Amino acid sequence: MSTLNNEWWRGATIYQIYPRSFADSNGDGIGDLRGVTAHLDYVASLGVDGVWLSPFFPSPMRDFGYDVLDYRGVDPMFGSLADFDALLARAHALGLKLIIDQVWSHTAIEHAWFEESRRSRDNAKADWYVWADAKPDGSPPSNWQSWMGCPTWTWDPRRQQYYLHNFLAQMPDLNLHCVAVQDALLDVGRFWLERGVDGFRLDTANYYCHDRRFTDNPPQPPELRGDVPAAMQQHLYNICQPETLGFLERVRELTDCFDARMTVAEIGSANNLERMLEYTRGTHRLHTAYSFVLLGDQPKPNDLVQLMLPWQESQGAAHEQAWPSWALSNHDAVRVATRWAKGNPNRAKQLLALLSCLRGTVFLYQGEELGLTQSEVPFEQIQDPFGKAHWPRNKGRDGCRTPMPWQSNALHAGFTSGTPWLPVDAAQQANGVDLQECDPDSSLNFARRLLALRRAHPALRLGRFEPLQADDKVLVFLRRCGEDGVLCAFNLSDDAVSASLPSALATGAQPLTLGSAERTDLQLDLGPWAAMIFPVRTRAHNETDPEG
Repeated sequence: MSTLNNEWWRGATIYQIYPRSFADSNGDGIGDLRGVTAHLDYVASLGVDGVWLSPFFPSPMRDFGYDVLDYRGVDPMFGSLADFDALLARAHALGLKLIIDQVWSHTAIEHAWFEESRRSRDNAKADWYVWADAKPDGSPPSNWQSWMGCPTWTWDPRRQQYYLHNFLAQMPDLNLHCVAVQDALLDVGRFWLERGVDGFRLDTANYYCHDRRFTDNPPQPPELRGDVPAAMQQHLYNICQPETLGFLERVRELTDCFDARMTVAEIGSANNLERMLEYTRGTHRLHTAYSFVLLGDQPKPNDLVQLMLPWQESQGAAHEQAWPSWALSNHDAVRVATRWAKGNPNRAKQLLALLSCLRGTVFLYQGEELGLTQSEVPFEQIQDPFGKAHWPRNKGRDGCRTPMPWQSNALHAGFTSGTPWLPVDAAQQANGVDLQECDPDSSLNFARRLLALRRAHPALRLGRFEPLQADDKVLVFLRRCGEDGVLCAFNLSDDAVSASLPSALATGAQPLTLGSAERTDLQLDLGPWAAMIFPVRTRAHNETDPEG
């Protein structure tokens, strides 16, 4: 197999499917694997390279599959292993890669490993989870706080010790300092790789290891202090420990035993960019990583450039081929059409264009291609434990997880014939797939044109990122691979702006434009929230550089 095929993930676009909300095949109101399989033709029609499938494993579903009960099975609500195999086969038949979540930082409290670990301090799995004695006054071993709104320690009367959980109390943390735990997890990974999956999205990868001395986290500086306990401290000791790197190298060693497989880490920390670089540096760690750096507030154009530049040196000694991934929406974040675009459909299209032009691997969340905004879910219908605990200051994650609107006039938008687990958003249903398919100017068809452009140009998939102009309003950059180049210009403001162009850029095909955008020989005039993307011919920056 060629190196190019082995590195299919480099510059790829991967479509995230949250199976509970994608398509229900049996009328129970919950999306399932057969529903996913039935709609893979639609996914392939977008022009993406692969699918990231969120958890489908047996689970008590307190955190909707991220509390795993059995790493090698399929929860009956989603189907069976045979259904998974059929999904995988169909994806491959359509030319789609399939990567699946692996949740290796914690398990469900009902997992057999934890049941054994909690029985005594000297059983075979006694050290498979993080246990610690109480302080002399009975208080927990450290001051660590969970983002789920509770301390990270819970007392277990059977062992007469506290156990660590960086999330819900019913999701105890595995002890990845224990080699036997690493071995067991790698066996899980091998099970799925041998079944044919193309890689893993590693959930909360920077949470794999903790400080074994249980050092207290220091407080946040007053100007950074949040309004929940977890935001009142710097998470220096419960996450992001250096021992994580050794396990990541073992994961890479495993995947390298199989052709054309990949790993992508999810990272959530105060030092997102630093961790992304660290976890993907060289050829012995993970293939790529994404973080929450673009899943929060919108950065200014010049700040966005600063996020891109470290990866530009990836062929040098400093970063040794580190490769990024980028996402603007996912199942844990307010949809970008609301968060950044403020519900404006043209701005949402512009953000699709921006994402498709970034250097790295791109993740597109289901419905993002439709320009879907965040749903308002009434409190009495909230399912997310985080939303229940933090309402109304934070309404949780259900608003980005509502059912996919397939048909504008069908019951429950064609998602299910039963009662959906979350309510269908009427505003989303009005932007259903069936209506957008018929509209050449729809967000859906615009997304298809963007992804076709990305696939057609090595410059967009693999090329260098060269900023030409970046300030508080405008972002203009060149993507270049050899003589193939694509110039990308975005006005991220309410004002009309102009941008200067370098001379000697030969324009290629017809530009893809959004909003009011005009080009003269040396200038671009961009109306509010406009974009222009056009191929150019360039001379190689460095003939010895494989990226040109």
